[in-house]
Amino acid sequence: MSEKLDEVGSKSLDEINGSIKVPKNAGFWKTLMAYSGPGFLIAVGYMDPGNWITSIAGGAQFRYTLLSVILLSSLIAMLLQAMSARLGIVTGKDLAQLTRERTSKRVGFLLWIVAELAIMATDIAEIIGSGIALELLFHIPLIIGILITAADVLILLLLMKLGFRKIEAIVATLVAVILIVFAYEVLLSDPSISGIIKGYVPSVEILGNNSMLYLSLGIVGATVMPHDLYLGSSISQTREVDRKDRENVAQAIRFSTIDSNMQLFLAFIVNSLLLILGAALFYGTDSSLGRFVDLFNALSNNQIVGAIASPVLSMLFAVALLASGQSSTITGTLSGQIIMEGFIRLRVPLWVQRLVTRVLSVAPVLIFAIYYHGDEAKIENLLTFSQVFLSVALPFAVIPLVIYTSSKKLMGEFANRAWVKWCAWTATIVLILLNIYLILQTLGLIK
Repeated sequence: MSEKLDEVGSKSLDEINGSIKVPKNAGFWKTLMAYSGPGFLIAVGYMDPGNWITSIAGGAQFRYTLLSVILLSSLIAMLLQAMSARLGIVTGKDLAQLTRERTSKRVGFLLWIVAELAIMATDIAEIIGSGIALELLFHIPLIIGILITAADVLILLLLMKLGFRKIEAIVATLVAVILIVFAYEVLLSDPSISGIIKGYVPSVEILGNNSMLYLSLGIVGATVMPHDLYLGSSISQTREVDRKDRENVAQAIRFSTIDSNMQLFLAFIVNSLLLILGAALFYGTDSSLGRFVDLFNALSNNQIVGAIASPVLSMLFAVALLASGQSSTITGTLSGQIIMEGFIRLRVPLWVQRLVTRVLSVAPVLIFAIYYHGDEAKIENLLTFSQVFLSVALPFAVIPLVIYTSSKKLMGEFANRAWVKWCAWTATIVLILLNIYLILQTLGLIK
């Protein structure tokens, strides 16, 4: 069932590595189209169900003020994901492979465990989101909905047989659904344009208000996902690149970065729309918005959102939630394969890898669901803890990424420039400090 990969010759996601040809001497737009696609899979991690509650609650409590935090988070994400793509293109290896090669077996094993737990934590968010969406849309009991999400391994196996371009297209469609739904709902909510513009300007008020600072930390801490850094370093290699040709490598880096930034800009728009929706519809109301079900019910309650309240708005919200959960499923599966093969150099059939990871992720959610008799409020508490663990796991991915991409020995002329390196280290230190603060505050160790 498994075989040891050749340490030198193994490729990241071997079945799709270099599988997409890029036209030579083509124009800008044709070349960009050839490189476009991986960015959508990356962007999904920045708009998964784990981000939703925090962004909407930020708008409901503090109106448009925290839009500046979303902007800052998105800029950090663009920087780190561009570095991740560059690492994969230049070295021909993903972040997991490089980390394992440059650490001892014991440290490599420890880092693999942390990375696998991060994948499971990511899965928990998508399982909860998808399960609740199925309950809201089709009145499927939550426990049954959770079991249905466990079967999505079959969907990904089918998609892999269709080719990576098909996977990119499906994820792009799901992202478009999320974007269109929230753009429509925000349009109906008639937000303040001047308030939105002002919200993107950083405010010192955030640092002086503990509640505002806590939500800001939640937004930043839940934005940059460790599994996305492993994923980005791998799927940037799906395009055919001649690493002996400097110009070809430079072109791949340039267009992969453009693709990544374009799609992360869409993620920035979606997260902004979520906060704007919370501000336009729920600011100044006494409604409780701590759960997906609360949001679903509030959108059809005219005492909360006014005249635009409609069951259609609620249903659209649930559709977007389901799209978010299912698109996250695809990226979580690919990340799991990258991490397993990269860290422990074992290749097992995709269905085995996915089934094991998925069962381990579904188990705690299912146990909670049965124990609390399908109580959504109790089950969604798991989502909070999953986000906290992702914060713990983040430095184990970010620090090696910055070290490797700054190494001239490894990256040659494509190593980070001085200003990029220092921006990356600054962002890394800020993320780690914010996440430590968020973890301590979540656990009630500080106020």
